[in-house]
Amino acid sequence: MRKKGLIGTKIRFPSISVGATENVIIAASLAKGTTYLKNCACEPEIKNLTDFLKKMGVNISWVKKREIKIIGNKKLRPISHNIMFDRIEAGTFLIAGALASNRLRILGVDTKILKKELTVLRRMGVRLKIKKNEIQVLESKNIKPTSIKTEPYPGFPTDLQAQIMVLMIKAKGKSKIKENIFENRFMHVPELNRMGAKIKILGNSSTIIGPQSLNGAEVMATDLRASVCLVLAGLIAKDRTVINRVYHLDRGYEELEKKLRKCKANISRIHY
Repeated sequence: MRKKGLIGTKIRFPSISVGATENVIIAASLAKGTTYLKNCACEPEIKNLTDFLKKMGVNISWVKKREIKIIGNKKLRPISHNIMFDRIEAGTFLIAGALASNRLRILGVDTKILKKELTVLRRMGVRLKIKKNEIQVLESKNIKPTSIKTEPYPGFPTDLQAQIMVLMIKAKGKSKIKENIFENRFMHVPELNRMGAKIKILGNSSTIIGPQSLNGAEVMATDLRASVCLVLAGLIAKDRTVINRVYHLDRGYEELEKKLRKCKANISRIHY
């Protein structure tokens, strides 16, 4: 930061990062001059952000797939803008439907954005009916094993890795996940194993042997996606599951238990 404010510059991100890309885009939008960003994340949420800033008067253009040019403008105008759906929440409910539902309808989604997730679910034997802005998950009894690796968009998202692992527990055979985005992203595995799963970790890869029946247990959430993974496991486990530290859950899911109760799940939040 200079006394006269931010100045446009050239930045190349050392690795693809959604948070870093979003923050620098916002900063460059108010900077004096032109900023060039390379090796940007290109998630749909970032495209939605750049569309929003364009409407406000910022000169933003995608030069290439992962390159952005921004000419700052401090005189922004008020506008109206629709925020896109939460694709990770949508993906979580798709997996929940495949795990525990006879039929689940998810509305208000852009199915083109979920192309990779839907491809993986279909490969695993999940029965889907797909329309333009609606997905129906039908009863899916024959879940098949598969192998996935997490990647920046348009690859399979790391934020659905924990959830898809629960579905792999129901598959007949050996499934594998390679986590390429974050370190220590398998902290939910010991808790799933306590419930009866058979999952082994080697470095940034995990192997899931199924099908296994899960038993309810008292478990502990270690992060946002681990917490919703344990909720999904609890939906299909025998007896009662108690999940501690659910404050992680609220960072990414609004009133999840209320939405699941609408789907006839037996779930409640306990306030001590």
